[in-house]
Amino acid sequence: MRVLVVEDTEVLGQAICDRLTSLGHGADLVTNGEQANEILKYQTLDLIILDLNLPGMSGLQILKQLRARANETPVLILTARDQMDDRVILLDAGADDYLTKPFNFRELEARCRALLRRHHGYAANITEHGNLTIDRDARQVTVNGEIQPVTNREFCLLEVFVGHLGRVLSKDEITEHLFNYDETPGPNAIELYVGRLRKKLVKSSLTISTLRGLGYVAEIS
Repeated sequence: MRVLVVEDTEVLGQAICDRLTSLGHGADLVTNGEQANEILKYQTLDLIILDLNLPGMSGLQILKQLRARANETPVLILTARDQMDDRVILLDAGADDYLTKPFNFRELEARCRALLRRHHGYAANITEHGNLTIDRDARQVTVNGEIQPVTNREFCLLEVFVGHLGRVLSKDEITEHLFNYDETPGPNAIELYVGRLRKKLVKSSLTISTLRGLGYVAEIS
């Protein structure tokens, strides 16, 4: 999952990024509204965590411009306001959910999972793909009912593949989902992660094929 955190309180924003990174996601922090708006014009993301009170450009302005560009990336708003009128304005402007400060990090994680689940059309946090079962709450993978231990990064890689079944994903696209902008994965990092995931899921219904010069494509058999 690739997440942009837009939060002008750097300590809080970095704490959110660190929490998401520890779960294997790619998360980057931007503290200025204008900078965030420029990034969102060109960057493909899985989720945006957006504070309302930002220097340069408010979170509400960013949200409105994002939706005006027909960008449907899920947006979770962070706000200190909890009045009904404020919530209505945010939802009408295109916010998918909001979280009132101060908040519990476990609730933040749960809301992120719920937004991603809805965005990808999943009805529950536990999904089945043939004999492969993915439990996003427990971050657990089973094949024919047997647990297959995976690292956080491997779990996120699996989510990327099942979220784009039948679509060719280049190494650059996968890198964007898995790593932060300030991380510099080795030239063979994606091959290594894909290779490890393949071995762990060799008996599953998921097939990950390499298309030389193009990338990878995952399919359910």
